[in-house]
Amino acid sequence: MKLFQLMERDDYEEVLFCQDKQSGLKAIIAIHDTTLGPALGGTRMWTYADEDAAIEDALRLSKGMTYKHAVSGLNLGGGKAVIIGDPRKDKNEAMFRAFGRFIQGLNGRYITAEDVGTTVEDMDIIRQETDYVTGISPTYGSSGNPSPATALGVYKGMKATAKEVFGSADLQGKIVAVQGVGNVAYHLCEYLHGEGARLIVTDIHKEPVRRAVERFGAQAVDPSDIYGVACDIYAPCALGATINDETIPQLKAKVVAGSANNQLKEERHGDRLYELGIAYAPDYVINAGGVINIADELNGYNQQRAYKKVEEIYETISQIFAISRQSGIPTHAAAARLAEERIASKRNMRSVFVQDSHHALSRRSLRA
Repeated sequence: MKLFQLMERDDYEEVLFCQDKQSGLKAIIAIHDTTLGPALGGTRMWTYADEDAAIEDALRLSKGMTYKHAVSGLNLGGGKAVIIGDPRKDKNEAMFRAFGRFIQGLNGRYITAEDVGTTVEDMDIIRQETDYVTGISPTYGSSGNPSPATALGVYKGMKATAKEVFGSADLQGKIVAVQGVGNVAYHLCEYLHGEGARLIVTDIHKEPVRRAVERFGAQAVDPSDIYGVACDIYAPCALGATINDETIPQLKAKVVAGSANNQLKEERHGDRLYELGIAYAPDYVINAGGVINIADELNGYNQQRAYKKVEEIYETISQIFAISRQSGIPTHAAAARLAEERIASKRNMRSVFVQDSHHALSRRSLRA
């Protein structure tokens, strides 16, 4: 892998490789862009096929966080960390304490949180070594598990997308196919069931599916069958890249709106959804509720304030569809435009400030 070529391609600022032999820690911290503020992004623990796959995931996810924060109106940059290992077998306290020390060494350029394969308890361990961690236990004055906030944002974004497609944000009677019934998706199913939506669910693990069937009256299907079920909304809530060349021809849904990151395997798959008239709620916009919630911790956590900001995802999704209609571009491109314009605006402000400062210094020098 030619790492600097990858970094130059999408203008990454920094990649840090972390290892601690005693605890078994092998981690990568990727900082994409800090124009808007310090890089915030979770730590994912996963059994990657190889180190290149881990690097690519860290880079891809950190760029996604830059766009997520920018489009959500947060004064934060994009970063992400991955720990190579099996979260069910390889965790230990020394590993997360060592990782916390690496984060502390970045002196605030990167702030972490939980992600796939890590928990609030893991963040509590990291907190013993650094203050640059969010999503810790409420006993420390934090917001705790961000899953409910993420689910709320997905629910609001799904309603905004339904309004665009069906003419009403009302989800009563709508059939929603939910791929993956983890923490976020379970809370999402609670919202959908409460509004009267009909649920079709799948997961690679049997227990979450059983709970959804018993609690919400959901219909269970095999993981390979979820793409082709007759439904109004497909909600990808597991790992990414489920919108691809194989799955798109199977889709019967008019809407794709879910909590998973990086739902499009490639950008061209977003173009294809647009061509087919399938409304796509860009993933890093609709699933931003969790990061909006934990970002509030940086100001002294207030749940009412945080959740009010999360609910604004409805308006952001609506704005993205408006840009898409007016400009004749797919929604993933409209979301990127919105994010990039905000980042560019901040860079221009900095440039003007620097130029004004230089001019002021020059004038003082002349007077001297």
